[in-house]
Amino acid sequence: MTKFLAGAAGMLLLLTAGLFLWIGAEGQDIPIPEAPPPPEQPDPEILPVADPDAETVGPTPPEAYKATREEMRFNRYDRNRDEAITRLEMMSSRTDAFRKLDTDGNNLLTFEEWAISTSERFAGADSDGNGRLTRTEFRTTRPKRSVSRCKC
Repeated sequence: MTKFLAGAAGMLLLLTAGLFLWIGAEGQDIPIPEAPPPPEQPDPEILPVADPDAETVGPTPPEAYKATREEMRFNRYDRNRDEAITRLEMMSSRTDAFRKLDTDGNNLLTFEEWAISTSERFAGADSDGNGRLTRTEFRTTRPKRSVSRCKC
């Protein structure tokens, strides 16, 4: 008896689903309206033209502040933007470099400490003192790599 009831319920569900599909397919014969025509463009000769000698109105906008290259490098390490780099903000592999840059030893690296050390580094690399680094001079600023041997 339960098999008969289950079969009848299944048959009823199939008929209901077929009915919904049939009604749904019939409703798709609705025509899609055509798009309205584009608006008319005004004649270019009628449009007003600005006088090239006319005075501008209002003050000129101020130029946006452009950070220097050193400030951008400093900002990469200053994660919380408090204008000081802490030891935690520097990568752990760079602690020796941080100690060299932190001249007053307070575990905070200010922009002035950063700029002084990098300008001294530049001056040391600029062997002819002309204020420009050639490719040969620039190669001397590269950090020395330690030779590590694989202990496989």
